[in-house]
Amino acid sequence: MIFNNIIGNEKNKKLLTEIINKNQIANAYMFIGESSIGKLLFAKEFAKAILCSGNTKPCNECKSCIEFDSNNNPDFYIINSENNNIKIEQIRELTKKVYEKPIVSQRKVYIINDSNCMTKEAQNSLLKTLEEPPEYVTIILVASNDNLFLPTIKSRCTKILFERLTNDNLKTILETKYNCFNISEIVYRIANGSVQKALNLKDKAEDYKIIDNIFSNIENMSRLDLITNKEKVFKQKEDADDILEYINLIFFEKIDNLKYSNCIKIVEDTKERLKKNYNYDMTIDNFLITIWEEIHGKYNRCQV
Repeated sequence: MIFNNIIGNEKNKKLLTEIINKNQIANAYMFIGESSIGKLLFAKEFAKAILCSGNTKPCNECKSCIEFDSNNNPDFYIINSENNNIKIEQIRELTKKVYEKPIVSQRKVYIINDSNCMTKEAQNSLLKTLEEPPEYVTIILVASNDNLFLPTIKSRCTKILFERLTNDNLKTILETKYNCFNISEIVYRIANGSVQKALNLKDKAEDYKIIDNIFSNIENMSRLDLITNKEKVFKQKEDADDILEYINLIFFEKIDNLKYSNCIKIVEDTKERLKKNYNYDMTIDNFLITIWEEIHGKYNRCQV
């Protein structure tokens, strides 16, 4: 049965299965949801079913299914981002192939993974195809942020929203597919339904417990104490965004207090500064000082 090998998003399983069974396949879809929750797996399984020539789709026995499973189906094409960027040249290559008729199946399917990474030029190039696609073509845009698309692109796609995986879903995937057992609850809390994030964090649970202890008790810390703990919190530069995201989770639990609401804004501002390549050490130092001042009152600057 279609999607049996995928965990989570049961509503979308039913929806996409109905589309296949009724043969009501659109020319363009947009699969939207958080990163690493299975959208690409859904897109590939959906593509396989669309291309299948058997009675039960996917039948796993027809020429199309066999070639799909061996990554040799000439009617299936996937574009991945390169350095978080999908360039116009990649889309131009796709548009050339779109107008070539199917070879094995009755249809052709194209997936653009991380499609929110398309440049505006690439989106405009794709738009020409979406406006007048061949009837045998289906294009699936897999993305984590639909706000980065041109309105004209979004208006021509059937949008399907994917929910975050539950902790139970995530636990099942980690155990059955990655042989990862006894994962700390703190990892599930930080991962927020993302398989890849959970895998990245599974060996860092103790580090995050230290972060939790520091920022949950920041009201009882002096400014010097907080600055001294900098190395315990921000061990690796590449982990800064995840760490800041977790600090915000801690602050969200205290959001009834206005000063913590302001702290969330400070965290988001810090994340933006790091994205814009501000000096790392200065940005983190400023973050810690500003957070402490917000919690303790800006007139306590002399306190150490």
